[in-house]
Amino acid sequence: MRRRTRHRHALLPAFAVTTLFLAAACSSPSPHTERPAAGEHGQQTKADDGPADGTDHPLTVAAAPAPAAAATATGSPRGSGRRAHRTTLTVSSYDSHTRRAVISDEPKRAGGSPSAPASGGASAAPHEAAVGDVVASAPAPGAPHGLLAKVTKVIGESDRGTEVQTEPATLDALLGDDTAKGDVPVDPSSFTVDKLLPDVKVSWSKSGAVHAGPEGAAVPLGSLRLDVSAAVPTAKEAPASATASVHGFVQVAPQVDFAYGGAGTGTTPGSAYLGVSGDWTSGWAVKGRAAAATGTPLRIPFAKLHADPVLQVGPVPVVVNLDLTCYVQSSGDGHVTVDVEQSLKGDFRAGGTFGPARGWTPVSSSNMTSTPVHASLATAGDMKTALGAEASVGLYGTVGVTADLAPYLRGRASGTVTAATDAGAPKAEGTWSVYGGVDLSGTLRLQLSIFGTPVVRRTIPLGALHREWKLADGSLSSQVSP
Repeated sequence: MRRRTRHRHALLPAFAVTTLFLAAACSSPSPHTERPAAGEHGQQTKADDGPADGTDHPLTVAAAPAPAAAATATGSPRGSGRRAHRTTLTVSSYDSHTRRAVISDEPKRAGGSPSAPASGGASAAPHEAAVGDVVASAPAPGAPHGLLAKVTKVIGESDRGTEVQTEPATLDALLGDDTAKGDVPVDPSSFTVDKLLPDVKVSWSKSGAVHAGPEGAAVPLGSLRLDVSAAVPTAKEAPASATASVHGFVQVAPQVDFAYGGAGTGTTPGSAYLGVSGDWTSGWAVKGRAAAATGTPLRIPFAKLHADPVLQVGPVPVVVNLDLTCYVQSSGDGHVTVDVEQSLKGDFRAGGTFGPARGWTPVSSSNMTSTPVHASLATAGDMKTALGAEASVGLYGTVGVTADLAPYLRGRASGTVTAATDAGAPKAEGTWSVYGGVDLSGTLRLQLSIFGTPVVRRTIPLGALHREWKLADGSLSSQVSP
């Protein structure tokens, strides 16, 4: 992966999607009778191109071999009798406005074997693509998120290859009656991170002792970590010692979950699933007196992340698009001063599942444990700070699932404050409590019909999932800061 650095927005390999669903310490039931499990612990082991005898065996779901950019597959619509197969064809260019593509056979143009490199200026072999062909491609020039298209017209030949007119296609045209399911870890180095605040540090590690990040940062293999320190606007009347800030990190080992259930009723697949899951660890601290929220809570984005992992589903390269915007969010009445910290650890899963009886339904679940490191509040009031993420998951450049996940810390104190007298400073009497929690909201979108399922005529809410737990409580400080 190439690495780019900007003065303000650094672009470098790291951090995956799923911080994406940062610590979804919440769950909603998922249908088990309609969705093939999206890979329990590992990948299927069947040979890529399916059985020669036509029997029903699941296709392999695995990370596409390198170089993924060269991976393509072609086939004809279901019922044509022509199975999808790997090909040496490549998408040389694509125009998303006109939907015209140039398809070439690089080995033929190079005048060599399928492994021969391409050479510019050679004549393209005729009839490299035909009307009715369905082409699936890993990211290519003009199609940075991959391409899944059907050839509707062969326009002509040129030195670059065969120019064709295309229209959008669906995965069932290539996968047909086959089935596939699996979960594939995402290479942490394949993610780009655009830092939106100066004090953001990215770390990741992978096999082969390959590591990136601050010197000495201990990150488990296959994981990526994002550390952030951000100032939060301080209440106007707060003393200088009550400057508000958030410091924390998220660490995740993400994987993509994919399932396709083969032929169903008519031309609709029997089932489908797309989602993300993984192991999760995070910790963050909030200190100071934040300014009062007016209307909606104050949200400060600190990093944008993107990856296009390619899954090899049998012979077909399936491009998954992952986007994430991480943010700090605060709200409160501007009165309470807090000093709280907690850590979270567990796992999560989020996505969308299709079954012929219920259509598309959301899936979200998590098992999280929380540990308060320390907590204290002074003066009466409320404050809530979240370390959250807006995320999206899709296929071939179309968004299928969106989610807004916000793990948070909330402090609340109640009591009375005695005014200052000649005898001393103001005094407070009362109690305080600190809570950890998580909110999850989002939608399933019509683009999930790229599996070949019926078009969703409206967005389907994930549901407002909410969970909260007490971290600590105590008495208000007897001496109140001025």
